[in-house]
Amino acid sequence: MWSRACRKGVISILSFLLVILVLVVVVQVFTRGRSCVKASDQDIEALFNRWNDSLKTGDAYQVNANYTDDAVLLPTLSSSPRTTSAQRVDYFKDFLAKYPTAEIESRTINIGCNKAVDTGLYTFRLKDGKELRARYTFTYRWDRNKWLISSHHSSLPPENHS
Repeated sequence: MWSRACRKGVISILSFLLVILVLVVVVQVFTRGRSCVKASDQDIEALFNRWNDSLKTGDAYQVNANYTDDAVLLPTLSSSPRTTSAQRVDYFKDFLAKYPTAEIESRTINIGCNKAVDTGLYTFRLKDGKELRARYTFTYRWDRNKWLISSHHSSLPPENHS
C-alpha cells in the first residue's frame, strides 16, 4: 500500500493537473471565434461596390443591411449623426430619392485584424445631373460571418482657404 505521504503527493499532482486542464479549457472557450480575419484590398473595394449597388436599388433597408446594428453614420447631406438602424433608414430614404451613384476618385485602404478602413474621395452623381464631391471614411468590422460597416463618415470638402 501507499504511504500517507505518497497519497498526498499523488493527490497534489492530480489536483495540479486538473487545474491546468480547467485553465486550458477556459482559454479555449474565450478565444474561440476570436480568430483574426484579414481582408484584402480587393475585398474592401468589393464592400464599397456592394454598398454602392445597394444605393441603386432605391431601398433604404437594403442600404442599411450593409451596416452593423450599432454603426454610426455621419452622412453627407445631414449634420445629424445616425446611430440606429431606424435613423440610418430614415436618412437613406431621403437620400435615395435623389438616385445617387458613387464613384471613387481616390482611396487609401488600411487592413487590420477583423477590421478595415477605406478612406478617400468619391463623387455622387444624382438624377438631376448634380455632382457632389465628398470625403469619406468607411470602417468595416468582421462580425464572424461577413464584413459590415461599423462607421461611415461622408462630408463635403471645406472651401479652399489657401
